[in-house]
Amino acid sequence: MRIHRWRAGLCCAALLTLGAVSLAGATGVYQTPEAFLAEVFNGAAPAPQALWLLPELRAQAEQILGHPLDRLRVRYWGNSDRNVWILDEIGRDQPITVGIVTSGGRIEQLRVLIFRESRGWEVRHPFFTDQFRDLSLNERQELEEPIDGISGATLSVAALTRLARLALMLHGAAARGQPVSR
Repeated sequence: MRIHRWRAGLCCAALLTLGAVSLAGATGVYQTPEAFLAEVFNGAAPAPQALWLLPELRAQAEQILGHPLDRLRVRYWGNSDRNVWILDEIGRDQPITVGIVTSGGRIEQLRVLIFRESRGWEVRHPFFTDQFRDLSLNERQELEEPIDGISGATLSVAALTRLARLALMLHGAAARGQPVSR
């Protein structure tokens, strides 16, 4: 009987250790924002610009996100046609940092840079993020195509979808000449 308890204890300890290792491997910095900018702009990122969130633009952003914004402006890199947005959105409890490249009103690339949640990290893989490539917004400010979810990552999927919509809306505002500053 004593041997069985020892084996059961050892098995439990092994499973807990494996669970902690896989959880620890899920969160973290996959790519720094600086490295993402350098990659997108071939080593020479332009100076950042700031898009002012005037009342109408703020209302649109808050409608997309479903919560109030705590900032007066949003930083981005690029020009009126091709921009990089580095944005954060809460998944379940923690912010997820995402780099989004927009060009011509479409998403060129979406990449999870920093993931801080305990679950839902699968959204960082290309099999998921590639769904956003070449999408634009329809007249209702929604993505023109649905995004397939991932079982167990529902809140992370929703956060990335909101950020994709936000980046496209902000891209349109920058292209229309909304007030910007350097």
